Amino acid sequence: MLATSLTAAVVGVDGHLVCVEVDTASGFPKFTMLGLPDSSIKESEGRIRAALRNCGYAFKWDRRITVSMAPASLRKMGSSYDLATAVGLLAADGTLPAAPLADVLLVGELALDGTVRAVPGVLPMMLTARARGLAAAVVPAENASEAALVSGLRVYPVRSLPEAVDVAGSVDRPDPPPLPAVKRPPRTGPDLTDVRGQALARRALEIAAAGGHNLLLSGPPGSGKTMLARRLPGILPPLTPEEALETTAVHSAGGARLDALITERPFRSPHHTASEAALVGGGTVPRPGEVSLAHNGVLFLDELPEFRRHVLEALRQPVEDREVTVARVRGTVRLPARFQLVVAMNPCPCGARGDLRRGCACPPGRVRSYQARVSGPLLDRIDLHVELSAVPYADIAGPPGESSATVARRVAEARARQDARTALTGARTNADLGSAALPRVAWPDAEGRRLLEQAMDRLGLTGRGHDRLLRVARTLADLDHCREVAAAHVAEALQFRDLVSGWSAHAPYVMPVT
Repeated sequence: MLATSLTAAVVGVDGHLVCVEVDTASGFPKFTMLGLPDSSIKESEGRIRAALRNCGYAFKWDRRITVSMAPASLRKMGSSYDLATAVGLLAADGTLPAAPLADVLLVGELALDGTVRAVPGVLPMMLTARARGLAAAVVPAENASEAALVSGLRVYPVRSLPEAVDVAGSVDRPDPPPLPAVKRPPRTGPDLTDVRGQALARRALEIAAAGGHNLLLSGPPGSGKTMLARRLPGILPPLTPEEALETTAVHSAGGARLDALITERPFRSPHHTASEAALVGGGTVPRPGEVSLAHNGVLFLDELPEFRRHVLEALRQPVEDREVTVARVRGTVRLPARFQLVVAMNPCPCGARGDLRRGCACPPGRVRSYQARVSGPLLDRIDLHVELSAVPYADIAGPPGESSATVARRVAEARARQDARTALTGARTNADLGSAALPRVAWPDAEGRRLLEQAMDRLGLTGRGHDRLLRVARTLADLDHCREVAAAHVAEALQFRDLVSGWSAHAPYVMPVT
């Protein structure tokens, strides 16, 4: 007999429907699995045999059994196919009717005693089931909270193979049990009141949050670079429902076990020993890297020059395109990577360059070698460059600065102005403004254009740098409640581009407005 059950595979961060076709025929006993299964799927025969026997099913194995997973060109990995294969075998054996299996998705790993174990990637699978119009899904009980994040799909959590058979083989399925309510944890995190002094860096952090811009922080150890970066998510607007579901799906595809919707913007801070595949994604079967796990959030790279150069160069395309394209022989996978890049570095190996109190002991050649680890093209893709100095005692002992809640309100107002222009520009933030939209919404006045012309000559700005500077100026105008970009906004944006033309050990250059 022939029977078909449905399950799903996760490739990258997207789910794909998989049809498990089971055929039983007389002949020499043999169990064959087709459809590019990996070792864990090939080993499922032993798990399924033991589970069926221990659950009391008298399945006849003395036949030629063929299991084909379609589409055959899609590589299958993991143990999430166990449940669909076992149910398909029972349907082919006549233990349960095959017709009800046409509209139910089956996901889960089987233990030897028939227990259904949790698997990763359930949320993308549920989204696929809903998109393909399936009526129901059977998932492990441990994944019930994650499956509950998808509305419009009847989800049946099960703990054992007999429970799954009862649900999948029912013509008139009962209503599913109530699933756990979707949790929305309150926003928590470090506050900007912890940061003392560093007014210019705080200003840059607010600009970065308001416009979605990338940020570079350079300064001696202990000046507050990491402290500032970790407080950026606290002043960003909360995730929209669509962004929250999208972000949660990426983390689910990455293997995270979730019991609640991700409502806070991700903050990812990989170690500088991370490989290229770990940072941007990849592998034999492409999986999301840190840039995708930071989707709709912040990617923070501390000690930037300590990262391997080829790893940093791999960031160029994701920063520009907001996605990672991983090409393999069997196909191309696109992983989302809409993140804000925040990087921190010391000005030299000892960290004291530019500090008059300590003095730098690094030879000039060693400083140049250290700085050369970060390429100019990568620096050119970072909108805001800030040099920090050591915090004086007066600032440490002084009153705290503004709180994250106060700054977040101003950021939200600036984002609201950008949202109002979305129909005109097609961009959600100023950092996403295309070259065609810049003349319409970010073109400065006559004095601002004169400053831009001087900057192109004196700072050696590239065309990309010119456009990024205009985007920052547009954000400054939004923070100032201005419809037009003025010369003052261009001048302030210029002071955050100084490191493009070379690392400096002095205060940021500010072009005078005349």
